[in-house]
Amino acid sequence: MKTLLRTALLGAVMAMGASAAQAEPVTLDAVHAWPAHNPFHEAVAAEFMKQHPDIIIKFRASPPSYDEGHQALLRGAITNQLPDIYFSGFHLLPEVVHNLGKRDQVLALDGFVEAEGADWLAANYDPAMLKLAQVDGKQYGLAFNASTPVVFYNGDLVKQAGGDPDKFPTDWNEMIALGAKIKALGDGVDGMAYDVQAWPDDWLWRALITQQGAPVMNEDGVTVAFGGQSGLEALKLARRFVTEGGMELRDFEQSRQQFAAGKVGILFSSTNGARAFTDLVGNRFNLRSAIYPVADKVNGTIPTGGNAGMILTKDEAKQKAAWEYIKFAAGPEGQKIAVLGSGYMPTNKASLAPELLGNFYVQNPNWKTSLNQIDRAAAWGGYPGNNGVKIWRQQRDIIGTVMRGDRTPEDGLKTMVEETNALAGK
Repeated sequence: MKTLLRTALLGAVMAMGASAAQAEPVTLDAVHAWPAHNPFHEAVAAEFMKQHPDIIIKFRASPPSYDEGHQALLRGAITNQLPDIYFSGFHLLPEVVHNLGKRDQVLALDGFVEAEGADWLAANYDPAMLKLAQVDGKQYGLAFNASTPVVFYNGDLVKQAGGDPDKFPTDWNEMIALGAKIKALGDGVDGMAYDVQAWPDDWLWRALITQQGAPVMNEDGVTVAFGGQSGLEALKLARRFVTEGGMELRDFEQSRQQFAAGKVGILFSSTNGARAFTDLVGNRFNLRSAIYPVADKVNGTIPTGGNAGMILTKDEAKQKAAWEYIKFAAGPEGQKIAVLGSGYMPTNKASLAPELLGNFYVQNPNWKTSLNQIDRAAAWGGYPGNNGVKIWRQQRDIIGTVMRGDRTPEDGLKTMVEETNALAGK
């Protein structure tokens, strides 16, 4: 009898232990670039965990840029120390897939997407937004942050220089001329800042090409298409920002600080500046934003920056939990939190409902500028092979020498094309 009782008690304890084990929450390790993005990522995760107490999201330390995060990820793939969730810059996502796919370390999301159903897909995502995270015809991520290059400007300085803050130029020549007039105001004020020579990735450089209606790559997919007039015009324009537009060459973060302090009239930046500049500027001056100018009004495009949430874990239970998280982060609620915390444009069309972001955009037009040029938004793209980061760093150095006047645009372009073609596809 005692033996039977002891056995029964032991069985009950084991059952309780099994039940407790089943109730243990799933913990997911996540990585995103840019330490300044920590607050809105954490806010999205906090709301998700409130609604999903069975899933815990933990973030690793944020790398300082997409490119540096990418290099760290590829090193982690070799030592099998990958996060469960990774937010890859759009331009590097194909390289992530092609590298990690060799080791079965990245998950295509098509099965999860199909399980959600066609109605869910149509209600939440435009095909163009889904395409940003597709590689070789498969869905490898959901777009979380998205932005196109926009212009922020100091309405007070524009007015002092004789311009109309309500009729900001959409033509390069007019904008450069306005920058010169702002520079002429003196008092240490710069006319403009287009910090392509210091930008962490090639987003602003590609914009100078594609706004002309020109491609970055040839049809062969491994050689650049900007070796002719489009590349030359891009470099000449970058040099004109300095020689004619009143631009001083400095780090892009320094330019942001100078702009917020009222010392730069016109600044080209990411949409996410809407949040940062709103907070930094306050009532110091009339903060305004405008769409990015394009030379070709019919065919000109601008690259869509940002990142997509990807699933890298091989554990099936974690994969299911990770899908729930990136689906929430890229969903209407997650996007409201992320957009209001960052200034990025939403990647989920359902988040534009009046009670989510719709009414906010009506009341805050500076935040809506990126949406106003969405018809010109195109994929950011990247370079084939494993040298995307190296290619940009070499290109950036050359662009800097041209902008400083140390070499001609013609000579700089020749070197850029030769070095890029030598590395692309390798």
